[in-house]
Amino acid sequence: MKILWVKGGKLLPVDTGGRLRSYNLLRFLAQKHQVTLLSYYGGKRDLQYESEIREHLPGAITIYTATLDSKAFARALDYLIRLPQSAPHAVSKFTHPKVARTVAEFVNQRIFDGAVSDFLSASLNFPRKLHTPTVLFQHNVESALWRRMADVEANPVAKLAYKLESAKMMRYERAALRRFHRVIAVSNYDRELMLQMEPACKISVVGTGVDTNRFTMAPPSTSRLPRIVFTGSMDWEPNIDAMEYFCRKILPRVQREIPEITLQIVGRNPHKKVQRLASSSVEVTGTVPSVEPYLKEASVVIIPLRIGGGTRLKIFEAMAMGKALVSTSIGAEGLNLENGRDIIIADEPASFAEAVLLLLRNDNVRRNYEQAAAQVASKHDWSRIAAQFAGALQQTIEEQANFHNRPTALVLGPS
Repeated sequence: MKILWVKGGKLLPVDTGGRLRSYNLLRFLAQKHQVTLLSYYGGKRDLQYESEIREHLPGAITIYTATLDSKAFARALDYLIRLPQSAPHAVSKFTHPKVARTVAEFVNQRIFDGAVSDFLSASLNFPRKLHTPTVLFQHNVESALWRRMADVEANPVAKLAYKLESAKMMRYERAALRRFHRVIAVSNYDRELMLQMEPACKISVVGTGVDTNRFTMAPPSTSRLPRIVFTGSMDWEPNIDAMEYFCRKILPRVQREIPEITLQIVGRNPHKKVQRLASSSVEVTGTVPSVEPYLKEASVVIIPLRIGGGTRLKIFEAMAMGKALVSTSIGAEGLNLENGRDIIIADEPASFAEAVLLLLRNDNVRRNYEQAAAQVASKHDWSRIAAQFAGALQQTIEEQANFHNRPTALVLGPS
């Protein structure tokens, strides 16, 4: 297959869940198919990125838009400017005339067998009428994500903005589900949410993967002190909320029983709210070259998310290294995991703290979870996931070919 893959924002460095999923799918798809990545980005011009992405994915096309500024004031101003638009800000800010013209040219001329809109954010760059079989790759159910952010936000101004974005996103997302030839979701849970919005849309599920060559079973931690680890992009609101929640509601309960416990918050660009959590027992690492050394030394890995969508790649990475995990229901949402066998699910502060304490105090229980976790992760190598993605795209191409090749019925009038 000749595949066009359109993604807003840089793909490198591979340091977020979305980038990890897209990068690994592209990497393995390119082994058997002719894949062209169209990567467009704003901020400062980055010639090094443009060179590096072509090294990773030969034939990649980059478009510099100069519109996606990361500064807080610029983001707020951009939000206000785009507020009257019907499309949600999370989509309109990733829409650019040059990108739209380029995508339209590719799609209308049918240069590719199939095309992929990576995330809903890239979707408005696609023409309304799609002459090339095109799938929408939904890493999250975006409207659900924004609704949850509104539910837990304490700041009244931010809460209002999140509610408005959620309402806009619901309308736009429902229309997008109808517009694309197929949607690829990352979990059955997400699929059901989208079918509730648009029952007639075609949805395939392609789950989350892990690089089993990179993340391998780690030996028992050599750390003398028990260590809890959380990994993730620390400028992403759901992760910020998760760490504030854990440090405020759960960690003190664990510390009362095990005073020497330490927490490592591992991830790029920690928000000021996260930086303020640092203490003698809480380390905020900031950007690190690799999360593997931190996972290796973890006694327990936590995913205390209260907001989110899609599936968490961090879970399979920790599992592949043979780590016992405690998560909220939202944190493990969409993954085919069994509570009490592969992972412990706890949604209240007291039960979450009790689960962490159980794993720290009981070596046999922890080892059972570690072994079960590694076994689950071994079945989710990215090569298998990419083959499933290719199958869904091939099915879309064949369905569209059959649709256009159908004989047209003749309507005969009276003789």
